[in-house]
Amino acid sequence: MRTQLLSAAVLLALSSFSHAKTDVSEAANAVEKDVIQWRHHFHEHPELSNREYDTAKYVAKYLKGLGLEVQTGVAKTGVVAVLDSGKPGPVVALRADMDGLPVPEENDLSWRSKVKGEYNGKEVPVMHACGHDTHMAMLMGAAKILTDMKDELRGQVKFIFQPAEEGAPPGEMGGAEVMVKEGVLKNPDVDVVFGLHISAGLDIDKVSYKPGGAMAAVDPFKIVIHGKQAHGAYPWKSVDPIVTAAQMVMSLQTIVSREIKLIDDAAVVTVGSIHGGNRSNIIPREVELVGTIRTLDKKAREHVYEAMERKVKGIADSMGAEAELTLPLDYSYPITYNDPELTMQMLPTLQRTAGEDGAVLAKAVTGAEDFSFYQEQVPGLFLWVGGKPLDVPEADAPAHHTPEFYVDDKGMKLGVKLLTNMTLDYMHQAN
Repeated sequence: MRTQLLSAAVLLALSSFSHAKTDVSEAANAVEKDVIQWRHHFHEHPELSNREYDTAKYVAKYLKGLGLEVQTGVAKTGVVAVLDSGKPGPVVALRADMDGLPVPEENDLSWRSKVKGEYNGKEVPVMHACGHDTHMAMLMGAAKILTDMKDELRGQVKFIFQPAEEGAPPGEMGGAEVMVKEGVLKNPDVDVVFGLHISAGLDIDKVSYKPGGAMAAVDPFKIVIHGKQAHGAYPWKSVDPIVTAAQMVMSLQTIVSREIKLIDDAAVVTVGSIHGGNRSNIIPREVELVGTIRTLDKKAREHVYEAMERKVKGIADSMGAEAELTLPLDYSYPITYNDPELTMQMLPTLQRTAGEDGAVLAKAVTGAEDFSFYQEQVPGLFLWVGGKPLDVPEADAPAHHTPEFYVDDKGMKLGVKLLTNMTLDYMHQAN
């Protein structure tokens, strides 16, 4: 039955795409040189989250040059443009993120970043160490192609260039959550949203997809344990927050190992920071734990929340201490959830664009993406596009968020075609 449905979907996609007069592959070839140039510009001039001022100006100038209706200053530095075909049809949103990271670049490139920025009051090196430079360039390429074939569209396309996907600076709000609050999915009302992320570990000319929970929800937490200070030689006079913290760290791990049904759901509870005390012979008054929770299922997420409160209170009470749990701490991302029906609807498009062997079913990852805020409001599909050179083994590919991060320019053409074809196919299938 599933095979029959997929076959029907393939026929539908091919049939709908046949209405297009423009050869998308040829159009992508024609714009590839510009896409590479844009990527190099962004890579050489990265900006940190909520500070993408020059990046936004560059993007907005280009979109205005295409004759699009452009809005700037969305969620501080975001840029949104609308392409209206003048014909009835759905509103398709395409999203790219714009921010770089406080990472020093170590690649030997003529267009490597030498930029410095300010983070937490300190001067830091800045690098596009997660490929957002490619995301912007690919979306600009798709905007060019779709604008050129405006007469072949049905409905409207909304191009979203988003700031602060990596997280706003301390004390600020930013990213997709703020864009949604400021109405980026309204006026016109978006029917569906597509996004993609370059992958340093996936071969160029491949795209990976995952129906359902594709990337984890992220929930940072903080636990402050209040005890009673005493001399280290007389521990019986204390309420020791360090021993309490040690018990708490170990107990929190059992939430995943003993309470989550791991054959169905994946979850992570990580304590990444412990602060407490300043001398070997003093039992301190207070200890602070900071960590992160990652879940791929709504029920698992709710269970971890409940278990965290239960264990923190129970252990503190048993030790005669007091504990304060802050969850979430400063930000929280929902699960990046690819609508299963939309994913299957677009699968023939992915297979036609990348080749049947080029569209790869992926496993979920415990990394997070704030694209999830759009998906909470409208059906969405988030994909991984290959950026790893074919002559580099996967084990040797540099990781995201590292000084050695690198993706091949050649991987971007597939991203341009995917954004374009998904828009076209969805528009024609909806009519």
